[in-house]
Amino acid sequence: MMKLALLVSLASTAAAFVAPFTPLTAPQTARPPTQIFAEEDAAEEDAPKPFRTAEEISALTSSVETVFSLEDVAKVLPHRYPFLLVDKVVEYEMGKRAVGIKSVTLNEPHFTGHFPDRPIMPGVLQVEALAQLAGIVCLQMEGAEPGSVFFFAGVDGVKWKKPVVPGDTLVMEVEIKKWNKRFGIATATGRAYVDGEMAVELAEMKFALAK
Repeated sequence: MMKLALLVSLASTAAAFVAPFTPLTAPQTARPPTQIFAEEDAAEEDAPKPFRTAEEISALTSSVETVFSLEDVAKVLPHRYPFLLVDKVVEYEMGKRAVGIKSVTLNEPHFTGHFPDRPIMPGVLQVEALAQLAGIVCLQMEGAEPGSVFFFAGVDGVKWKKPVVPGDTLVMEVEIKKWNKRFGIATATGRAYVDGEMAVELAEMKFALAK
């Protein structure tokens, strides 16, 4: 009887040190979206965009003013068709910088061979257009005269980001970094965009007035 009481006492003591059993539960996962909402989101993505009229699209550039028209540009640059590559200037800071527009059209002769099945504006002409825009700034600075001829002296750090094709509007920006009026030598930077995306940029270009 004494042994039985001792075993019962030991069993009770051991049970006190055993952690209570907690049943395991499966991990909770995120519930999928309600089918109704999923169908509504898909319907919004597939919904056609509202039609915009010509007037609405034309109004997108209503705040852009022309500083120099094509006729004004022709009074400054010596270039003529088919090598005049600046259609107009829309921003201008005398002696410092400018923003110009080049409307790219299939009627330009270089598209006949570059390339017949996939017309792309040659990269060298994009650089030339930037140089002409810089020329519009420089040829109105002290030491230069409008209509003067200037030559390319060098270009560095040119990067083309995307093709420029007929129908694109090339929006160009140049900034004059140095101008030596004694020798007629200029250094500038430039970049150009199509639909807000950079198409070409160059770290430095130099040109000199013909003597």
